[in-house]
Amino acid sequence: MQALKDVGASKLLVVTDPFFAKNGMAQRVAESAKAQQVKIFDQVAPDPTVGLVAEGTAVVREFGPDVIVALGGGSAMDCAKAMLHFAGGDIRLVAIPTTSGSGSEVTDFAILTHQSVKHPLIDGRLRPELAILDEDLLTGLPPSLVADGGFDVLSHALEAFVAQNASPFTDALAKDAFCSAFASLPASFAGHQEVRGKVHIAATMAGMAFTQAGLGVCHALSHSLGGMFHIPHGRLNAILLPSVVNLNAAAAGEKYAKLARAAGLGGSVEVIAVRNLKNGLVRLRRELKLPETLAQAGVAPRDVWHRAEEIVSAALKDPCCRTNPVRVEDFMLRQILEEVTGRV
Repeated sequence: MQALKDVGASKLLVVTDPFFAKNGMAQRVAESAKAQQVKIFDQVAPDPTVGLVAEGTAVVREFGPDVIVALGGGSAMDCAKAMLHFAGGDIRLVAIPTTSGSGSEVTDFAILTHQSVKHPLIDGRLRPELAILDEDLLTGLPPSLVADGGFDVLSHALEAFVAQNASPFTDALAKDAFCSAFASLPASFAGHQEVRGKVHIAATMAGMAFTQAGLGVCHALSHSLGGMFHIPHGRLNAILLPSVVNLNAAAAGEKYAKLARAAGLGGSVEVIAVRNLKNGLVRLRRELKLPETLAQAGVAPRDVWHRAEEIVSAALKDPCCRTNPVRVEDFMLRQILEEVTGRV
């Protein structure tokens, strides 16, 4: 954590969850900064709400930090970013991710939940000044977090690779991130610590790619469904991604085929390579013991269809749709829902 000391914080606020406050990690991070004054906000919960951020923003305004450190997974990053955004002022942000998935340590995005709807907050000030990638923080990751986070990496990389704002620079980052994560996730899931760093770096690379290139319909639907049914974001991406490949193949088939071949999935012609990419995602999803349908994730089909209009409406309003390679329409989202709802 020498890099944190070099930041030169005078008044440091650590934003984290109760777990890292109780196990002492938040305090150790704070001590390594050598700040004159330290405060720990440890109320972060999954899918941070506008209410939680309001509480945190009040703490920021009262304490007046010059540096905020976000310690934890994507929720801690989202909460810290939103607190900084609403508090205003000249505050520097440092991110220390403890999971490999969101890539939030290098993005302009934060996701807030309000009245069961996830709202993306996009602001250049939300991009942390410094991201510290420490492999030692990954040793205790349970398999479920490896799987959920891993498919978040894959979805970020795959969507960025075919997004409307993609460039040769984002393509290079997205392709390497996808291939590295796809190859390393089975071993990481099985508990092999030596590959955890590779997935961690892949998550950050994918974050760098999508913050410039954009995302797509997978994330738009994932935000919509996640706000309503509170399924982990990466798990939703795993359910949705194969169907999204099908949807976008007519416009993005050539790039999907390139990605499939780069990942070692083969395919001598485009249509076969795209099929191999989709099937490869399905096989990996099973290997990581992730659900294949919303029903398997605990959401009854009747609940999905009861709120279908609401789900589709929220997804269409999501800014991620704007950079999808195919113009997203109502019937497309309903088609994906048909494929992923499942039966009970």
